Amino acid sequence: MPGAEGGRVVVVGASLGGLRAAEQLRAAGHTGEVTVIGDEPHPPYNRPPLSKEVLAAEVSFDRVAFRMRAGVADVGWRLGTAVTAADLAARTVRLADGTEIAYDALVIATGLRPRRLAVPGTGPSRHVVRTLDDAAALRARLRPGTRLAVVGAGFIGCEVAATARTLGADVTVVAPESEPMLRPLGPDLGAELRRRHGERGVRFLLGRTIARFTGDGLELSDGSAVPADVVVEAVGSVPCVEWLEGNGLDLSDGVLCDGALRVEGRPEVVAVGDVARFPNPRYDDVPRRVEHWSIPTDTAKHAARTLLGQDVGPFMPLPSFWSDQYGMRLQSFGAPNLGDGDIRVLEGDLGGEVVLGYHRDGRLVGVVMIGCTRSQVGYRKRLLDDVRTPTS
Repeated sequence: MPGAEGGRVVVVGASLGGLRAAEQLRAAGHTGEVTVIGDEPHPPYNRPPLSKEVLAAEVSFDRVAFRMRAGVADVGWRLGTAVTAADLAARTVRLADGTEIAYDALVIATGLRPRRLAVPGTGPSRHVVRTLDDAAALRARLRPGTRLAVVGAGFIGCEVAATARTLGADVTVVAPESEPMLRPLGPDLGAELRRRHGERGVRFLLGRTIARFTGDGLELSDGSAVPADVVVEAVGSVPCVEWLEGNGLDLSDGVLCDGALRVEGRPEVVAVGDVARFPNPRYDDVPRRVEHWSIPTDTAKHAARTLLGQDVGPFMPLPSFWSDQYGMRLQSFGAPNLGDGDIRVLEGDLGGEVVLGYHRDGRLVGVVMIGCTRSQVGYRKRLLDDVRTPTS
């Protein structure tokens, strides 16, 4: 990277991570050309509302579009065209229309796409919720009495179930886990969320998978049938890394980075957002992807300074996420998934407002709270101040 005074930076991915990368490059002093390339026709927009507000009612693009800061007014945007290949040795990327673009530095910000069910059969209208167009297509099918089957009981599955039930749909959730949101929350809070959904009329068929689609819905692994007019597949995500194949990278789970977000030691290539797999010394030295709202901004700020050769110290983000279901705000700080073997109620009780602490080797590594908004600042500060001491 030629430094702050010049050079072309190409950012592949035009969602939140790509936007924040462009902003942070300018904020860090880069005055050269910046080009952001994205496969969607829309400029960057906010995705969390897609399974909630956008699904509940017709929402204009302006309501979810990110405000463009003055610092990125001169950034070039190439939207509606995917990058299909990269040659890191030659420092070029190739677009779906055959165009080849050279770069001096590359930011990988291609994010994720929804995983799809690989089961036989046809029948109900099948949907995912990842883009604005996805949400609009699903919203057109939801009305009072619609039989909706949600496959998957993670964040998206539970949020879609809540929104659809509010719209009057008849909702059934099918998942292989024993409780909804089991992996990020643990069994006790998962069971409480299932109870709250059940009070609203959502049915859960857990410990089962989809065997096939039928003309009238789904057939499950235990032979039972689920009538459905519409199916939402919320079975996880896949990192969008195929365009990087052939460059000798570790793409087994996103893009492997070092602690500065450089891609395998290349000073001119960084990755940001939930496609980046990086170590977080706040917890340990294991590279992981983090699919939380705070990560695109945190990684973009650090990666931009890495590209410009600025020493910003170790990268130790504190992940955070939230989920809104039936007006209930679920908020988390830290890495509760790393402490799922030792979960304690720190405040309140599961039937009302509650704070749960997730511990690893006796150390608090994450909190999840329902309500208890006055406690958020204190718990966040506690987690930020507690930095792991590396073992020799």
